[in-house]
Amino acid sequence: MEMKIDKTHSRLDLIELINTIDIPIVFSHVDNKKDIHRKITDLFLDTSLQKPLYSPNVYKINTYTDLLFYLEKANPKKQLSVKEKKEIMKICKHIIFYCKNGKCLEYSDYYNDEQQLKDDMDYIKRWGDIPSVRRCCRLMNDGLKEHEQYIPLVSPQVQLIINNKIKSKPHIPTTIIIHKGPHTISFK
Repeated sequence: MEMKIDKTHSRLDLIELINTIDIPIVFSHVDNKKDIHRKITDLFLDTSLQKPLYSPNVYKINTYTDLLFYLEKANPKKQLSVKEKKEIMKICKHIIFYCKNGKCLEYSDYYNDEQQLKDDMDYIKRWGDIPSVRRCCRLMNDGLKEHEQYIPLVSPQVQLIINNKIKSKPHIPTTIIIHKGPHTISFK
């Protein structure tokens, strides 16, 4: 079976994949990308090891066939080039400025009409792994109708990190209880 791993998968992405899915590959942190490619290819050549992968994971890979399709396609978590990210951050900056100024086009020196703003939102929402893009979508969605919502595309790995951060934050209810009598108010 000829296997070609797409070049967009970095060494660290492959190591994370191996550790997350518990693929029976022994690697060293000294191994380079080519060594890890060879070990994964050797795994697919050995048919005795190709048992189903049943552990649930963020990649939604359950079998070796799923793993093969995942590795042959471009990495969905592919990093942007510096030039592309700079352009996206510039757009985010203009959208955040627009939202913080009451969503009024008259105050924006970048946007001339509503369609230009919608086009920029449709362009940047594909890069939901960037926190500024998620912030732009959240700010734009405030006050919009249900059918006009901008939903950023977030990779499963980043979504897992976001969910873990939300779970780890302490939830302290902000309430005040008023009793009659002498009072002492203290702020921490």
